[in-house]
Amino acid sequence: MFQQNTVYIVGESKAPSNNPITQQFNCFFIGFVIDRDTHEIVDAECSTTISITSRFIQSMLVGKSILRPDELETEIEQRYFGSSQKALTVALRNASIKYQQLYKL
Repeated sequence: MFQQNTVYIVGESKAPSNNPITQQFNCFFIGFVIDRDTHEIVDAECSTTISITSRFIQSMLVGKSILRPDELETEIEQRYFGSSQKALTVALRNASIKYQQLYKL
């Protein structure tokens, strides 16, 4: 399904204690499939309790560069108003840092 030049990176963070994500998963996770050549996010999915949330987040991130977390965070802050907004931005940043460390970028 995914090309040979892709990698999978997971970012994680804590969601608010009253958030159903915390009650179901104990943490907030977002998985990224990233093209190593272009650093473009090919696919993304996160631990959500409502599938439209994961699809909406995916639509904001796919096609964008994992090396531009500030731009992605701005888009999240302008478009995503779920209770896990902060957890999403922290998990995104966590995945971006992991990716950059892995490839020494």
